[in-house]
Amino acid sequence: MSCELYFDVIIDLMEEIRATQKDNIRSAAEIVAQSIMSGGILQAFGSGHSLAAAIEICGRAGGLIPTKFIEDSSRGIYETIEGVGTKLMEMSDFREQDCLVLISNSGRNPFSIEIADYAKKCGVKIIVVTSLEVSKTMTSRHSSGKKLYEFADVVLDNRVAEGDASIKLEGMPVKVCGTSSIAAALLLNSTILEAIEIMLSKGYVPPVFMSANVDGGPEFNKRLTDKYADRLRRK
Repeated sequence: MSCELYFDVIIDLMEEIRATQKDNIRSAAEIVAQSIMSGGILQAFGSGHSLAAAIEICGRAGGLIPTKFIEDSSRGIYETIEGVGTKLMEMSDFREQDCLVLISNSGRNPFSIEIADYAKKCGVKIIVVTSLEVSKTMTSRHSSGKKLYEFADVVLDNRVAEGDASIKLEGMPVKVCGTSSIAAALLLNSTILEAIEIMLSKGYVPPVFMSANVDGGPEFNKRLTDKYADRLRRK
């Protein structure tokens, strides 16, 4: 069955990430833990389909409460146009204690690069999820010539092949079935888990969402989200 091909690809990718990214996950987790314990929040951005990875770690059951994804209402339409990322950041609330997760498979487009540049100037620590070796071979679409990984304090390498899609089928001119969303979810959830363990080891119990579908969940979450209302309900 064709689905078995995809299972094999994903299992191989997960094992590669497991073998190569443990130290990077730990380093990223330390950034997240320090940010939360210092009163900051985790902010996340992914343009286009990478939005899925940003949402994965913001506002979900089992995840950290002081998190916010940066919303791009264009859904990636303007990601190749310079100035759009800077303009969005001028309306955003970044503070030095925050940390930022940026997800881009290629890391070449101006939108994410400008967000990274702005956050860096604010003193914010940056975690980048990208296909590192692929990104290094690409030409930046930003006039600075820089790519996203160059702004990172830590790179989480998703180990995804160029173009993201993974399976070639007879009769198809392009490969099918992307892998970057699954890779990013694995890397980022692992990072959050490590961050929570780091905080607990230091005697700090981090605020984590309970499922809103569990009895008492909404009330539990409201008590904690109210503490961060001034950050989570602003741009």
